[in-house]
Amino acid sequence: MSEEETEGEEEPAVELGEGTAVDGAPLSRVASRLTWPQERSRIVEKEGDATIRTPEGPKPLADVLEETDTTYFDSRRTFVDAVEGVVGRGPVATE
Repeated sequence: MSEEETEGEEEPAVELGEGTAVDGAPLSRVASRLTWPQERSRIVEKEGDATIRTPEGPKPLADVLEETDTTYFDSRRTFVDAVEGVVGRGPVATE
């Protein structure tokens, strides 16, 4: 490695603040763990116990998926749109 590369590894690229922690996982993280296409029942089996961040606070993914009309997600975008249709988009609530 060059000297420049080793210097950059010593310090984090972004300093983390000491703000309030946010409960739940980002929806994008949960979606990235899945492959597409996917049936709703298989998503519940694989990731149903995951808690996702929503504007109203953390919610279990299984409960959110239960409120969707979609039973088959042909792509990640379809999945994200369906979940956001239930929980909405916006700033995530903190404690």
